[in-house]
Amino acid sequence: MTKLGRLERVDLRVEWSKEDRDFTPWLAQEENINLLGETLNMSLEVEQEERRVGRFSADILCKDTGATDAGWVVIENQLETTDHSHLGQILTYSAGLEAKTCVWVAAKFHEEHRAAIDWLNEISGEDHQFFGLEIELWRIGDSVAAPKFNIVAKPNDWKREVGRSARSMEPAALTETKRLQLEFWEVMKERLAGHKTLRSQKPQPQHWTTFSIGRSGMHLGAIINTREDRIGVELYLGDDNANAYFEQLEEEREAIEAEIGFELVWMPLPERRACRIIGFHPMKDLSDKSSWNELLTWIVPALEQMHNAFARRVKDLTSEATL
Repeated sequence: MTKLGRLERVDLRVEWSKEDRDFTPWLAQEENINLLGETLNMSLEVEQEERRVGRFSADILCKDTGATDAGWVVIENQLETTDHSHLGQILTYSAGLEAKTCVWVAAKFHEEHRAAIDWLNEISGEDHQFFGLEIELWRIGDSVAAPKFNIVAKPNDWKREVGRSARSMEPAALTETKRLQLEFWEVMKERLAGHKTLRSQKPQPQHWTTFSIGRSGMHLGAIINTREDRIGVELYLGDDNANAYFEQLEEEREAIEAEIGFELVWMPLPERRACRIIGFHPMKDLSDKSSWNELLTWIVPALEQMHNAFARRVKDLTSEATL
């Protein structure tokens, strides 16, 4: 008979002695914020750690890139049992940042704080939602500890909305173009399984998918443009300093394009808080699935080249305030 191990609870302080120094940076890492996002059925992308809100700092500010409006998500962490001060903080951050989603992560929730989250969900409109989650660590024998998030408080209609969203994305409910986009991204995600640097988000029925570039406010993207019959890869710069960052990168345009090996279109968008650097490849017909292998044979190496050329450069970019 097979011998099975036993789950053993691990004290959170064994792994993270300090909330701000240890736990927040851990949670902000891509694979860990993705785990939290999967629990909440969200596609979370970290924008900033310790985001200033007046005299205080929100632990983590994210965007739910899977949402239609990519609204702000504020995350407040606590390695102890919940208390009143953290409840006040998360409300302050929500108001100051106009966040649509607030996530309170703690070792354990007092019943009155769980009830407070439930009450906030009851009196809030459909555009705002509050979650309370407890985090646990478990191991089997001498294995490394594994985190587990448990939802203890959520919007009343959350399960219903999740189910409705899932049903709306079923192939039968999608247009032919959206169905093909979703299927193409699913095939690409399978091809990228185990890739060290390119970790795509959950495939969605849309014309783009994104990848982390290692800095908040910007990302790599893959694009399907069925109107112009082409696919593309891009670096997207999307915050208040986008144009300053774009200008710094453009100074290295010749060196960057030489490294990448294909032509890039440099798109400053002064009327928007965003800039794009994008390369294209022709596509005959997305409905011709026999062509997908050729498209993926171009797009995956192109993303790798973009990551290799830009990842180290974006870390050195400086904002307008420091120029």
